[in-house]
Amino acid sequence: MQILRRKPLNLSHLPDTLAEGHSQAVLVQGGSRVLMSSQVGIDTEGHLAGPELAEQTEAAFHNIERLLLSLDGDLSRVVMLRIYLAESARYDQQVVVEALKHRFPIAPPAATWLMVHGLAEPEWLIAIEAEAVLPGYVSDS
Repeated sequence: MQILRRKPLNLSHLPDTLAEGHSQAVLVQGGSRVLMSSQVGIDTEGHLAGPELAEQTEAAFHNIERLLLSLDGDLSRVVMLRIYLAESARYDQQVVVEALKHRFPIAPPAATWLMVHGLAEPEWLIAIEAEAVLPGYVSDS
């Protein structure tokens, strides 16, 4: 059996990123790395979850969670997020902070936030890429 260690790092001499719902870094040893394409605020049929950032953020995290569940994982396996916010959502960032704190209440992943002019569809406000590490995942192929 492969051992997986995941240790969030939040050093006192660096800015407090826990207040924003993410760790400064995550040290990972062992396991299989999963790199997820960005997930946006749409449902399984491709319909927009709603016009607001809160609805789209929840849908994006739900999509990430479903992908991980299909690999026998969960959100606790996420070690890195890249969050792309459309410029039009710049002043609603607290919604994303609250979603992070809700979904990752203990040992949150590291994260990078990027403000972008826009996403692939004009109504999309957020796209979230995730990296996770699963213990001993073996491919069927």
